[in-house]
Amino acid sequence: MVRGVRSAVRVLPLVVGVVAGAILPAGVRASGDGRPGPVLGPAPLSTREVLRDMTDLATLGELPVPPYTCRQFSSYDRRSTAPTQTQPAEEGWFANGDAGQFQRVEEQGGRREWVLMDAAGPGAIVRIWSANPKGTLRVYLDEAATPALEAPMTDLLSGKHPGLPEPLAHVRSAGWNLYFPILYAKHCKVTSDADGFYYHVNYRTYETGTPVETFTPEVLTTLKDEIAAVAARLAAAEELPAAPPAPEGGAIEIAPGATKTLLELEGPRIVTALTLWVAAADRPAALRAALLTMEFDGEPTVAVPLGDFFGAGPELRPSAGLPLDVLPEGVLRSRWVMPFERAARVAVRNTGSAPLTLRVAAEHQPYEWSDRALHFGAGWRVQRDVPTRPMQDWNYVTLTGEGVFVGAAQSIVNPVKHWWGEGDEKIYVDGEPFPSHFGTGTEDYFGYAWCSPQLFRHAYHGQSQCDGPFNYGRTAVHRWHILDRIPFRQSLRFDMELWHAAETRIVELSVVTYWYARPGAKTTLAPPGPAELKIAPLPPYKAPRVAGALEGEELRTLRSTGTAGPQDVAPCSNERHLWWRGAQPGEELVLAFPAPAAGRYTLRARCVQAGDYGIVQIAVNGRPAGGPRDFYHDGVAVTDEFELGTFELRAGENELSVTITGANPAAVQGYMFGLDYLKLEPAE
Repeated sequence: MVRGVRSAVRVLPLVVGVVAGAILPAGVRASGDGRPGPVLGPAPLSTREVLRDMTDLATLGELPVPPYTCRQFSSYDRRSTAPTQTQPAEEGWFANGDAGQFQRVEEQGGRREWVLMDAAGPGAIVRIWSANPKGTLRVYLDEAATPALEAPMTDLLSGKHPGLPEPLAHVRSAGWNLYFPILYAKHCKVTSDADGFYYHVNYRTYETGTPVETFTPEVLTTLKDEIAAVAARLAAAEELPAAPPAPEGGAIEIAPGATKTLLELEGPRIVTALTLWVAAADRPAALRAALLTMEFDGEPTVAVPLGDFFGAGPELRPSAGLPLDVLPEGVLRSRWVMPFERAARVAVRNTGSAPLTLRVAAEHQPYEWSDRALHFGAGWRVQRDVPTRPMQDWNYVTLTGEGVFVGAAQSIVNPVKHWWGEGDEKIYVDGEPFPSHFGTGTEDYFGYAWCSPQLFRHAYHGQSQCDGPFNYGRTAVHRWHILDRIPFRQSLRFDMELWHAAETRIVELSVVTYWYARPGAKTTLAPPGPAELKIAPLPPYKAPRVAGALEGEELRTLRSTGTAGPQDVAPCSNERHLWWRGAQPGEELVLAFPAPAAGRYTLRARCVQAGDYGIVQIAVNGRPAGGPRDFYHDGVAVTDEFELGTFELRAGENELSVTITGANPAAVQGYMFGLDYLKLEPAE
């Protein structure tokens, strides 16, 4: 146990707000020589001031000064108006037409502009995201006729715009992002001269009367050094650092069923870093079974599986970000700041069947507790065998009290390849009847796009695991609300739509949520029990099959020229088809297919189309099945199921023949053919 000492573990340094080893109280600025400056007065809030929120995690531990709300404009489907809607789910509360939805369309100087955002000030844009940015983005401030910021949307969101470098702006796993404070005193309007894209714009609104220094293009030049420093800090945070050496001695052995205290401190102090070195025979299972708890000033505020707490899911794939790291050597690091007035206790209870060994190091320092100070909190929810129909709003967390929401880390075990995350985030603040954050997709909330299985890291978000193929298996994603933190004065409810492309049962769905709150705040998340603190086994992947289908790739080839064999094509039944290639016009493929008994049957088929597929004549037991069929298509596609005709079949083996007759003039002359499946139905 670490007791009242400061470790030598090196952590990312605080950028601002630390004077002589103490965190400055809210509203105090540091002067150039490091001494506390004057309390904030009528001086306007500047971009320089808000830039500090991008990297200084110490600012999370207090209610923001000046106070603000954080909301989101987005392209969510406007058919969604209330959870009580009586329309079918996909036409109402779970409608999914989330692109090309805007506030309105305007005429500006002879051109059309689609309005993404229109908000009264004082305020600040803090995040812009898109899956498919289009056109020129224009940001009009304080009712000005000319934009303060004007650039191709792809440049602004990819780090190519001068003054807004990577990784403030960045593309990760097909998601385009910009994190930068664009301040305005009176009003902000954001437009594009193109439509048809997905977008989020997250923004702060400060209390009426808060003086704010409106952004101008010159800010990017004046603050180039500060912006470069923030960019460097964010870039460093997304890199996996070298694992620090474990401290000599001090190993904490936690036997099955035992609870051990890792850290116990007297206040007022603030914990700025916590590092754990983990040793276990089965590290993921041991860390899921180990329950991490934290108490500050006598209040329990954290009850999360130890491994999941660090944001990379229970299997602990390597991950790095501003507040949390998971290193491949079994080192877990937290930089969430944790202020307290009187006492702090961090403990672990081992609910598993095997011992766990931890080494612990903590960094902490004196702290001036005030009525704006907040306790750190985190909770975990898990549900297993979750049906995907009917669609539902799956609650991440509900909080009551006053505080700031700062992040979420979700893990899902998906039994199929189909996309699991079409659902939108819905965040309700202070009892509002309609969510002030209404998103466009789960991956969009986490800052990527298009169901991408590509792993990525950024200081603010990441995807540390996606087993595959496609979206099958376990996926772990996270997002830290640092610049875009969400204050609440009475309550916060975070729901995520459970909107899966397939009707199936999710093996396991879990989420860790993170917040800061004033003493006395409550959460709906209860500490998990031993039955929950296990890793759900991943079932072997089984490709979905069409009921009653005779799979083309499983039929016996009787005769062929060229080559006939299976090929993976995801939309097909069994996600494969029989691919015939290397043949020429006039040549034939003959397949055997079974009939359960002699009689008349209607035969149906589904085939694959592509740019190098040919025109063929299909026959059953020597009888033509209609005329020649053209399977050319610009790109790979699967046909609808079509009828071949009604035929007299023998009991047992019958023959399906395919003869190449030519190719579409637009096709590459490959003369290929692909059979997904046959279906037999007894004829009336």
